[in-house]
Order: sequence, then C-alpha cells, then structure tokens
Amino acid sequence: MTRRSAFGVLGLSGLIVLTGCFGPPAAAPTSNPAAPTTTVSPSGTTQSPPAPSTPSAAPTSTAAVPPSSAPASPPATAEPTPTGLPEQVAPLTIYYVAVGDNGVSGPLVGCGDSLIATTTAPVRFTEQVGSSMETLLANKSRDVGMSGLVNVLYKSSLTYVDGELNGSTVTVWLTGEFMLGGVCDVPRAKAQLEYTAMAAIGATSARVFVNNRLIDEVLSLK
Repeated sequence: MTRRSAFGVLGLSGLIVLTGCFGPPAAAPTSNPAAPTTTVSPSGTTQSPPAPSTPSAAPTSTAAVPPSSAPASPPATAEPTPTGLPEQVAPLTIYYVAVGDNGVSGPLVGCGDSLIATTTAPVRFTEQVGSSMETLLANKSRDVGMSGLVNVLYKSSLTYVDGELNGSTVTVWLTGEFMLGGVCDVPRAKAQLEYTAMAAIGATSARVFVNNRLIDEVLSLK
C-alpha cells in the first residue's frame, strides 16, 4: 500500500515537470540585418563576409556652365561712310554770246552770233551741273567784263532746281521767268543754258525744262 503511493507521487511529479517543458515555444530570435553573417566553405574554412562598400563620392558634373545672361558687347563698327558726291574745287565753264561773230569763234547761234566758253576762278562744289547753272543765272550783268561777250539772261529770274545725266543727255529743271530783249535772244538764251549744262557733266545733248515745260515751248511764246 505504501509502495504504490510512492510511485504514484513520483508519477505525478514527472507529469508536472513534463508539462512545464511543453509550454508555448519561445519566439525565434530576429536576425539583425546589419550584423555580418559568417559562412563556412565546403573545405571547412571560415569566410568573413565582404566589407560593405563605401558609397562613391557624388559624380562631378561636367555640364557646361550656362552663359552669362549679360549681353555681349557689340562689335566695333567702322566710321559711317559719308553719302552724296565728294566735294571738289575746280573752275566752271560758262557760255556767253559773241554777237555778230557768225560762228567763227564758236558754235553758230542766234542771228549770226557765236557761243563762247569762258572759265571762272576755281570754285568749291559737290554737284557741278548745279554750280555751273547757278553761276550763270546769278550773273545780272549784260556785258561779261571787257571780253565783248553778252549775257542775254541777265534780266531773267530763273532758279536751278535739279539735274540728271541719262546716257549722254543731261536734263535740267528750272523755275522762274524769262526776260529777253528780242527774238534773237530766244536762241541765244537756249544755247547758253544747254551748252553750260553739257560742259558741266561732259554730255553731248541737253534738255531744259522751265516750270516743268520744255524750254522750246516756253520760249515759243516770247
């Protein structure tokens, strides 16, 4: 009786001990991802994991530096070229009439007269046709010095406006009025104007307009 009770006690005590060993399982240890792991090679040697690589330095940018927003200096420019004709200094050729010369000393004009070229002292000008015509029209004397030549335009009130060369023909525009001394002065006046204009620019023919009318039409009324 007494012996069975001892085994029963011992059996009960072992059951209690075994029951304590089968409690809930402990949580599995979590591995530290940062901790290195040691591996064993097939040969039995221990290999340490490679050391973590050091991050490389940030790449150096090779992009070109953007240009400055400030505007570039403009290139140096040449001096402006002056426009118009160059200034010259030269004598001018002006035509007057030798009354009664009958074409002996120059072209035959008027009523048996000659047209004679004269030259002035050197004159400064940029447009020779205009300068020659203005010199002729500015002369308000009938007699040309002591030369015996006559200026039949001395009473006329004419003003030079413009002139141009087209081929070998020079065209001249005037404004104003003719004041002539008779029918013989009509061809004389025309010849003085045309020959003076041709000599100024080296033309072989001339057309003269007065108040936008051809000179022949204007003088036909005289």
